[in-house]
Amino acid sequence: MPLPPGRVLAFDSGIGGLGVVQALRTTLPPETRIDYLADNALFPYGEQEDSLLVARILALMEEHIARLRPDVVLIACNTASTIALDALRKRFDVPFVGCVPPVRWAGRVSKTRVFGLLSTRGTARRPYLRSLRDDYANDCEMIVHGARMLADLAEKAFLGHSIDDRLVAEELRHLFDAPNGDRIDTIGLGCTHYTFLAETFLRLGPSGISWLDPALPVAQQVRRLLDMRPIGEQDNNLPESLSLTAPPMDDYALRQAVLRLGYGDISILAPGLARQNPG
Repeated sequence: MPLPPGRVLAFDSGIGGLGVVQALRTTLPPETRIDYLADNALFPYGEQEDSLLVARILALMEEHIARLRPDVVLIACNTASTIALDALRKRFDVPFVGCVPPVRWAGRVSKTRVFGLLSTRGTARRPYLRSLRDDYANDCEMIVHGARMLADLAEKAFLGHSIDDRLVAEELRHLFDAPNGDRIDTIGLGCTHYTFLAETFLRLGPSGISWLDPALPVAQQVRRLLDMRPIGEQDNNLPESLSLTAPPMDDYALRQAVLRLGYGDISILAPGLARQNPG
């Protein structure tokens, strides 16, 4: 008996996780339904308190998992993955895939044993990041830059707005101007938003740098979990949805951008849930 079309719920603090959705569209069967939820009311997550975020993510997932009944939930946000994955897996009986900074990957790739990591400031300051380095790349030096501006620039790029190369170059400079920064041969993208700046990084960065974007490996892991579903699992015929917890800053540009990913409409969550624990 063939499996029914799979269903994936992808979650992020903003629209950056749509870069992973882009990878999902090219990796999963075309009939797979991919719902997207952005908690843009609290964007960026890297600037918020962990305890507030965990409670809020659990509340948002409670409602969406019950309604959509996804086969896999993708937490397409590095901050949410590092602080909330354990709590989510304990609460819900559904497979979760997280996005974590590609430290292990960088440790395998780097020849000079010095690699850079671009992340939000919240990810950069969390002990989890150093634990990844100690566990998977302890013979490497990891130079981290917590960039407050890059996530905003990435969203603008996704919406089709022009961005100032000088602003991106200034963020990259923090890596290469650090002690031993001239030895960096690999840079990992530690925020899903940065997918939308990948071409800009390649153009502005030094030649010969290996840029590691986890979007495709994450999409491949989602496919593996979908392929492992029990035969005959109940299908959910609800149409795909793209939901936000607050109105977007540029509604027209976002609607045009998400059309390219197959979303015909955008819904805004009811204020009661969207404003829960607003901080």
